[in-house]
Amino acid sequence: MNTVRGTRRAGRLAAPLLAAALAAGALTVTAAPAAHAAAADLVAKLPISSFSALTVDSANQRVYVADSNVGYATNTGLVAVYDFSGVRIDSITTQRHISGLALNADNSVLYVGGREGILRYDTATYQALGTTSASLDTCGRSLAFAGGREYHTAPTATNYVSDCEATLTYLDYGLPDNTLQRSGWQDYGKLQLEAGPGDRLMMGQPAGTKAANPFVAVFDASGETLVRTAGRRFADAGGKGALDFKDMAFSADGGKVAVADASAGTRLLNTDDLSDAATGYPALPAGAAASAVAFSGDGKYLARGASASGATPDLLLSPADPADPTPALEFAFDGSLDGDRVAPRGLEWSADGSRLFAVTTNTAGNQYWLHVVQPPAVQYDTRFTGGLTHSPAAAAAGEALAVRGRLELDGPAPTEPLKVTATRTDASGTHEIGTATVRADGTFTVLDEPDLVGEATYTVSFLGDLTHRPATDVVQTVTVGKAASSITLTAPAEASKAAGVHITGTFAAQGAALPERAVLAVERTDRLGTGALSSVTVAADGTFTLDDLPRTRRDTTYTVSWPGDDLHAGSTAAATVRVTA
Repeated sequence: MNTVRGTRRAGRLAAPLLAAALAAGALTVTAAPAAHAAAADLVAKLPISSFSALTVDSANQRVYVADSNVGYATNTGLVAVYDFSGVRIDSITTQRHISGLALNADNSVLYVGGREGILRYDTATYQALGTTSASLDTCGRSLAFAGGREYHTAPTATNYVSDCEATLTYLDYGLPDNTLQRSGWQDYGKLQLEAGPGDRLMMGQPAGTKAANPFVAVFDASGETLVRTAGRRFADAGGKGALDFKDMAFSADGGKVAVADASAGTRLLNTDDLSDAATGYPALPAGAAASAVAFSGDGKYLARGASASGATPDLLLSPADPADPTPALEFAFDGSLDGDRVAPRGLEWSADGSRLFAVTTNTAGNQYWLHVVQPPAVQYDTRFTGGLTHSPAAAAAGEALAVRGRLELDGPAPTEPLKVTATRTDASGTHEIGTATVRADGTFTVLDEPDLVGEATYTVSFLGDLTHRPATDVVQTVTVGKAASSITLTAPAEASKAAGVHITGTFAAQGAALPERAVLAVERTDRLGTGALSSVTVAADGTFTLDDLPRTRRDTTYTVSWPGDDLHAGSTAAATVRVTA
């Protein structure tokens, strides 16, 4: 679980609150099961190790997820098929790798980008309908259906995946006789396509060695010839501000374009000329880099995916109208049950806006999850109040320390106990402590045993749940001292020179166990002066004995001491014996 935390905007949700529910659960605590899971909260672990495309068939209520699996000619392809409840119902496999998905206008045909062609499948039976010729692909394709045609990118064949960002890529389409036709448009890199209302087609260019100033372009696909109606590059005269393209989407009416720019956030553009819209969307939370964007088909919502760590939101659901002041619903993914971030191009809505489908991935990018976000739900603000306290007041290395705080919730009480997560940062780095249950009164206690002397900073986080937004982290720095040690002596009040002095004692060290038995120094002080005696080693049970033949009469004091170590303070004890002849 990633423990880096971000700062989130506070403030009560305005009414009416935006309807949405996170199917995977926003309370992403890896050390405990998802206590918030309910019938409408859906998440599926995808059977893929790479991700190419996500498309939604609203007519048949099916979701298709493609595993790109490019890199080797012998790699097999997979399209996983799910229903709107997140249940996997089928798979489409091919002998060669696949990438890119598109549905025709009535959702009756699924187009799949294959290595040697564009494969077609009946969406009712998943039976193959044939293949449209396409140039050999070794990099991965993007597909879109616009103006009654299937369009696909055709990267120039290369022997190495690492060369794909710099390869020349064509924009092609298939003819009714299953043959290939070049559109005449091309540029460098792994170009991405998106279809929109009014027979529109959009192309976006990721940054690359041959694309220092990437573009977005809109085309009219209604005629026999693909006509570009708008195009834009974003760098200024000094080369700054270039697009870091991740995803793009048309608004429901086609009048606006949203672009997920990992550098600038969410760009909102006018479709007719790709100029900046008069009103844009609020910035993503600090620490979140845009990765995906999607408008709901009913025109109400905008979903923005991001790559973020810890409690920083990875998914925001906002009103599609940027002038609507309703705060976004924010969800943080963080752990092995949810993934860690929204994958690029990993958001798609059902046509009626009733469900959002989100593909998330882990930090390594080799595991994927499908989330179903289904209305309705509301979220309320949360906050930590009163800071953190700790006991005991004098913290010691290796000893139990309780860190206490209070989480305040707006809205109704949760149906199941919430949990907070905690980390400790000290000289050796940041360490996960685990989770603590929030009691009905909002209080919680995090238990820890700091293992280093010095400053330890405790950070407590609440990542949110279905009805509660994440809270801004609360932090407290604690000074951790050495654990105490003690020596006790049992000595006779009087002893003779002839018989000698016999003293017993016990040694104890709190906190962490000593790596080896303690060795105690012994001094004797009498009227002739002070001198060191042989040291004594403490037994496994903490006891030791001291025997001495005094050298003179009268009071003799025996002092036993231990110097301490990196984690324990030293200790000293003394006993005085009256020595007779």
